Amino acid sequence: MQLSTSKRVEIVDITDKVFGVVRSSNIDEGMCTISTSHTTCAIIVNEHESGLVSDIMELLEKLVPSNADYYHDRVDNNADAHLRAVLLGNSETMPVRKGNIELGTWQSIFFVELDGPRKRNVDIVVSSSDFRG
Repeated sequence: MQLSTSKRVEIVDITDKVFGVVRSSNIDEGMCTISTSHTTCAIIVNEHESGLVSDIMELLEKLVPSNADYYHDRVDNNADAHLRAVLLGNSETMPVRKGNIELGTWQSIFFVELDGPRKRNVDIVVSSSDFRG
């Protein structure tokens, strides 16, 4: 799946798109892995509430300030994005049951842009646990 971000740091809800891929896979039981091969973005699962989304963005700025003196900034001016991605991770894996991703009541799947705006790729792999042959 390809998506375009519009801000340098942005949290994008991709839950509906992931559900669509899972449904079109026709896999009833299995696992779904959502990942990105980029090094300045992340995939997370959390609640989609605007205050919490703002809190996550503020937490990232406190943990990894954008204006610190990073070695990597001597090459590319995006060390903060790489370091934030290290903390968040580039994938999430969830069970698929009865043809849908099994998420908690308040859970959503997010793509976290840390060095945008850019065009990004997100891989969604749905694997069946049905080994009856």
